[in-house]
Amino acid sequence: MNFYHKHLFIVGSGAIGKALAVFLSQAGRKVTMIRGSVDDGRTTIRRFAVEMEKGVLHEADVEVATLNSLTEIDGIVVVATKSFGNEKLAGTLKSKIGDSPLVLLQNGLGIEQPFLEHGYQYVYRCVLFVTSQSIDEVAVRFKPVATCPVGIEHGDKEQLNNIVAHLNTPNFGFKREVHIQHIVWKKAIINCVFNSVCPLLEIDNGIFHRNPGALKIARRVIAECTTIAHAKGIAMQPDDVERGLVQISRLSDGQTISTLQDIRRNKRTEIETLNAEIVRIAEQIHQQDAVRETRLLGELTKIKSELALKST
Repeated sequence: MNFYHKHLFIVGSGAIGKALAVFLSQAGRKVTMIRGSVDDGRTTIRRFAVEMEKGVLHEADVEVATLNSLTEIDGIVVVATKSFGNEKLAGTLKSKIGDSPLVLLQNGLGIEQPFLEHGYQYVYRCVLFVTSQSIDEVAVRFKPVATCPVGIEHGDKEQLNNIVAHLNTPNFGFKREVHIQHIVWKKAIINCVFNSVCPLLEIDNGIFHRNPGALKIARRVIAECTTIAHAKGIAMQPDDVERGLVQISRLSDGQTISTLQDIRRNKRTEIETLNAEIVRIAEQIHQQDAVRETRLLGELTKIKSELALKST
């Protein structure tokens, strides 16, 4: 029997969704990409391309649908949309997916809450360690940094193992992770740095291993955010987070962070689930004075994003 029999539905047709769809299709999985921004009821077949290092190109034909065209979604549902739309998406998907497991491939803290509050039975959280950047409507530039961990928010170990086996491919790797919230916080803190400093400086991800001044700013933000993580019972060392940040900076040198991509395309960013969410948590535990630089960088990035939106 073919183990990879589960239908994989990827909600979101952005740079991550396209790359995942291509690699899964090449591996023989049954894949449907669901466009989040268009809901015209049509289903088509489109050829997508993923460019990797040294010009290596991967291509695949992928079924592309919209939510209106699907009355029932039976399989593994992977959410690769921007996290600010989760509240609306949780309500829209609930009647369609039944007991199908949901896997969140998104940045930020607390992004799973809308789905848990809507009563989803199986919710799993992935932390992405890849960079993916759109080239045009059908092509993306993709670079893996490390294998992406997936853990349980609400579910069971056997199903998690099954999900990881279905998602894992040589170019876009996934693995099971028991302590997923620790990694969620670590990556969120790293993203607080990348997704505010890089857009404000209009610079690529490599700035932190190239520029000592940028690294000093990163170090202060990391110190603030790890203080809040500790207060929430998530123990981590600032030096460990910094090593992770520098590693990602080196491996994604020349790549543009998603928030800067969004600003340049006059699209809404995810800064509210990053810097702004850290600040909200700090205020909740009466430690708002501990995150002054994190707040300032987040607020400046939000203003920059709003100005870009108003210019359209």
